[in-house]
Order: sequence, then structure tokens, then C-alpha cells
Amino acid sequence: MTYKGKLVLAYSGGLDTSVAIPWLKEQGYDVITFTADVGQQIDLKATKEKAMMSGASKAYITDLREEFVEDYVWKSLKANAMYQGTYPLNSALSRPLIANHLVRVAKEEGAVAIAHGCTGKGQDQVRIEVCAKALNPDITVEAPVRDWHFSRDEEIEYAEKHGIPVPVTKASPYSIDENLWGRSTECGILEDPWAEAPSDAFTLTVDPWEAMDEPVVIEIGFEKGIPVSLNGKVMSGVALIEMLNQIAGKAGVGRVDMIEDRLVGFKSREVYECPAAVTLIGAHKALESMTLSKEVLKTKKELEVKYAELAYEGYWFSPLREALDAFIDKTQEVVSGVVRVRLYKGQATVVGMKSENSLYREDLATYSHGDKFDHKAAVGFITVWSLPIKTWSQLHGKKACCEASKVIGME
Repeated sequence: MTYKGKLVLAYSGGLDTSVAIPWLKEQGYDVITFTADVGQQIDLKATKEKAMMSGASKAYITDLREEFVEDYVWKSLKANAMYQGTYPLNSALSRPLIANHLVRVAKEEGAVAIAHGCTGKGQDQVRIEVCAKALNPDITVEAPVRDWHFSRDEEIEYAEKHGIPVPVTKASPYSIDENLWGRSTECGILEDPWAEAPSDAFTLTVDPWEAMDEPVVIEIGFEKGIPVSLNGKVMSGVALIEMLNQIAGKAGVGRVDMIEDRLVGFKSREVYECPAAVTLIGAHKALESMTLSKEVLKTKKELEVKYAELAYEGYWFSPLREALDAFIDKTQEVVSGVVRVRLYKGQATVVGMKSENSLYREDLATYSHGDKFDHKAAVGFITVWSLPIKTWSQLHGKKACCEASKVIGME
């Protein structure tokens, strides 16, 4: 076996990356693992110990929760980014962050390559590799799971052969990815779109029909599009998301079950649970409807689709995404206020909002006393607004009527 040098592996402690360590060592690499703490509910100390036990020469555990929220989640929230209008991008948003630090650690360690545990069918391979190449065009990327062509059961057998404990079994084969913004669950029965996702596939949310019988009403404070308080208490981004995940999760809010068009060309059944994300995006959209003009809202909604696609497809470190951020940040200068949300049996419903920048004026909208709308002005407005269609009808209307009469046999 030829020694190839140091390699930095993005390590989650799950099945794929656990078996990747001995396999990469068999290829001649000195394996260093890097684990990003982005709010996943795992024992990070145990994860580090397992990496070392599996054969890593060094194991990094880095708390990236604040960076994840400030530089990725909040940018996505301001864009209301949801892939295909449904998926809040919880896994997708963590990939550029992980790629950024993989490249950093590789430089610090003098490593010749980085590696990930993605399969050849997933989009994460694209996200990590494209982002890594954007940051270091000359970096070498290894993808052991993509290269070895093991089935899931064969991976489990390989792990057992090498004495590596893994958090899955043949009886419970879920593949899970989790961070502050949500949780993704794949494999097993979830691959059958006819089968309802079982309760044991969820951990952040209770079954909506089992949720508490009384609704919970919360108030979320925003400043320039960013959530800054919950029920009047100013909180850091990390703390606010953690708290909201608990509150909304207990109400069964945030489950997403969809057929998703994967970047690599096929459809996949995907199950997510994102209590905080679903609640905050809904509240943010509502506040924008009150504070942004009609034309800004219309244009922003069109660009939000592109923003979500860029994040999903691995183009986070692209000039277009940075340009969209500039536009979005400008729109968010006035998106400040408080949104009241009712959480109940799987639903997060906006039931009130207020803002000093509100474009809603009760004296214009009311049909009661105090109405200041100039009703007489409507006559001139309709005259001007109808002029194009009136002119067309004057020129072509009679001919069009005759043609229509022929079609229905009136002549």
C-alpha cells in the first residue's frame, strides 16, 4: 500500500462516514476527521471517540452553530428560501459551511485531499464538492461511498467486520441528517411513497393528532428580516431557534413529506421535520406582506425561487447568490415588527402582526366611519385603466363578435 498523505474527512459518526475511515486507510490515507457542530442531537464527545477508535489519527469537533445561523440560515430566511416551495433547505444550507471548514482544516493540516460520505445518488456530493472547488479550485475530493458501490446492508456488514458501532441496523435502516434548522430522514419504508411515514421516523415533532389540545400563541420579533425575540425576550439566533424547535415541535408543527426533484435527475421521497424553520418562514412572509410594496414583493418572490435553487444545487459560493443577497438585504431594511403565531395540531397560523413600517392603513382599508379613501377618484382611475382594452375593443370588437357568432352557428 502506497502512503498518499493526510486526508480530512467530513465525519458525522453515521454509517457511511464510520465505515469510510478504515476504507480510506486501506487506500493509503492518514485520515483526519472533521465534525461540525451545527446543532445535531448527538453526543459529540462520543462521536470524536468513535472516530479515533475507527482509525482516525486526529478528530476535530468544531462548534459552528452561531456561524451556521448568522451566515447561512438567516440569509436563507430573509429569502424565504424553500426548494420547490416546500423544503426549507436544512441539510442543503449546512453543506457550504462544512465545505468551507473542510478546506480550512486541510490547509492547516497540509492535507492532500478532503473526503465526504455521500453516495453517487445524492445532492450532497454535488454541494460539498462544488463549494470546495469554489473555495480551492485545486483541492482533491475523495468520495468512498460513491466509489465502493456497497449496498446499505453490505455497509453494515463491513462495519461489523471492522468492529465499528453504527447507529443503524437492518431492522431500522433510517439515514438521518440533523441540524438547528431541521432534520432529514431517508431509507427504509420511507422509500415507498404509498407508505405513510411511521411515527418512529420523527423525533423533533410529535404526531399532530397527539399534540396538546390547547393552542399555543407566540410572538416573534423581527429586525430587518431577522428574528431577534420570542415572546418579548431578546435572544441569540441559536437560542431562539432551539427554543422554537421545542415549542413548535410539541405542537406537531414542521413536518414535510414530499416528492422532490433531485439535482442528479430523479425523483425521491423526502421526509423532513423543521419546526422552527416552518414557523419562522411563515411569520417572515407575513411581515413582508405588511411592510413591502406590491412590486417589491412580486419581484422578490420570483428571485426567492432562484435563491432556493442555488442553495439546493451547491452554488452557495456563486456571484449570483451574492448579488441576490444584496437585493434581498435592501428589501429587509423595513421588515421589522412583531408577528403573532398560533401553533396547534401541526399548523402554524399567523393571527396578528404589527410594524412601524406597515404600509397597511386602516383609514384607507376600512369600510366604516373614518374612511379616507377618495371614492370619486375611482371613476377617473377606471377610465384610464380600461383605456387599452377599450381601444382594442373599438377597433376589433365588432369583428371578434362576428367571428364568435359563426362558431356557435348564429349566422
